[in-house]
Amino acid sequence: MPLLPSSSSPIRRRSAQALLLTLLVYALLVASHKGEFWPFSIYPMFSQAGDPWSRAVVRDVSAEVDSTAWTPYQAPDRLPGTAFALGPNDIVPIDLANFVFKTEAWTPRRVKGLRTMFRGSLNNRSLLVMRVNGRLTPSDSIIVEYVPYARLGPDTTALNPDLAAQSARQ
Repeated sequence: MPLLPSSSSPIRRRSAQALLLTLLVYALLVASHKGEFWPFSIYPMFSQAGDPWSRAVVRDVSAEVDSTAWTPYQAPDRLPGTAFALGPNDIVPIDLANFVFKTEAWTPRRVKGLRTMFRGSLNNRSLLVMRVNGRLTPSDSIIVEYVPYARLGPDTTALNPDLAAQSARQ
């Protein structure tokens, strides 16, 4: 008596169908979730460790006389103004970070989109939106740079001149 059933046996056929169905369902789930389906998710803490990263920081610079010094800052204790909390102001931090990080050309439409994110927060207030770039050095230390991107006032928007020049070239 053979240990394995013949190739035309119903057990083998059903097993092959079950395997194909499982693989099809898995492929559909992975395709519809941009490659992120447990247990094969893309966890940035593992898959992107050591890669450069970017986030967004917002500072309330209403009390600052001139916070449009567009030079990058290295130390967080030297940032102008005070911290502006995003969550209590109904701004999703990852949405703001993606908006700032992925915008290549700061067109009037993109500037309007940035202002829309802060729709209720600009009354009698000036905010400085900064992009935070971090990277790991070969000596295993971290370098963090705070680059001012835009100063948003109740009625005005000032862009970092380097961004404006970059947008004009594109």
